Amino acid sequence: MSVSAKNISVILLTYNWPEALGLALDALTRQTLLPLEVIVADDGSAEPTRALVESRMADFPVPLRHVWHEDRGFRAGAARNRGMAASRGDYLVLLDGDMVVHPQFLADHAEFAAPGCFLAGGRLRASMRETARLLAGGRPRFDMLMDGIFDAPHDFRRYHALRWNTLAERKARRPGRVMSCNMSFWRSDILAVNGFDERLEGYGSEDLELAARLRNAGVRQKQLKFTALAVHLDHKSRAPIDPDDMSMPNNRFLHETKKRKLTRCDRGIDQYLDEAGAQSRV
Repeated sequence: MSVSAKNISVILLTYNWPEALGLALDALTRQTLLPLEVIVADDGSAEPTRALVESRMADFPVPLRHVWHEDRGFRAGAARNRGMAASRGDYLVLLDGDMVVHPQFLADHAEFAAPGCFLAGGRLRASMRETARLLAGGRPRFDMLMDGIFDAPHDFRRYHALRWNTLAERKARRPGRVMSCNMSFWRSDILAVNGFDERLEGYGSEDLELAARLRNAGVRQKQLKFTALAVHLDHKSRAPIDPDDMSMPNNRFLHETKKRKLTRCDRGIDQYLDEAGAQSRV
């Protein structure tokens, strides 16, 4: 089983930042390996986001679709489930709408994809000044001299801005942090575990919980460092002060999944599959 342009679906999560989404879409048009399609999974954005996506559809180099649900707070897992249900590719790449990716981003995911594995990448955080430059039309930088923030505990360090796939092969064997802003897997594997658990609402741990179920189901995690580079635009974070706080419901669900070695959730992607299948036949 191999990955090529004809079987990659990109699921691009967004919420009420059309300027950043425009940059994310621009970066996807510059890929050396264009995907089968790009699906904007919208967590309830207002009209400007819909207008932006529709304005880009005619000239976008691959089919571009918009999957939206009502804004009822942070429901990234549900938005991604809807997007993945609507996808047609065999291989799914998750990306956030505030990420500007390297031209080889999708080619790198395709190179490291393997049966029985999912890929967990990361992000290079742009500074506020660099974010303003990019939003003003500046060219993205993917090197160790980029103007970025490299001291956060779960983000990449400055040396990770080096794209070096030989070194990345060695790093791929070591476990690391899962971030759904840069993650990929086979569609069959995500259907087997039923996608994101929609009990997890609000910021945090929905990606860790999904990864735990994938691992429990025998899907091995491969880490992406020094490859699949993506710059994250700076903005005010919705992250809690302590993302590992066990008083948070999402972390209790994550603990339950790990303790009971769960592989499948009840409220997941399956509730959208019939609807998505009907739309694809129209």
